[in-house]
Amino acid sequence: MATLDMRQQLYQQIAHLPDDVVAQIADFTLFVMTRRQIKPVYAEWEHTQWETFALQHLFRETDEVSYSLEDAQEIYHP
Repeated sequence: MATLDMRQQLYQQIAHLPDDVVAQIADFTLFVMTRRQIKPVYAEWEHTQWETFALQHLFRETDEVSYSLEDAQEIYHP
């Protein structure tokens, strides 16, 4: 299997995993990179880059919203 094909398959699989599993994969990746003395690319990200990354992974077009603003107002009472 070509490296590019393997990367594409990993990207696709990771995109469908729950967030807690993705966090474990990120921890393992950081562990392997540290062991091989590879600097993580994202270590030097600025705050705005982290915000963009988080928002991209928090809200996806494929996510279904099963509640409305009225539902939230019923639950939240400041």
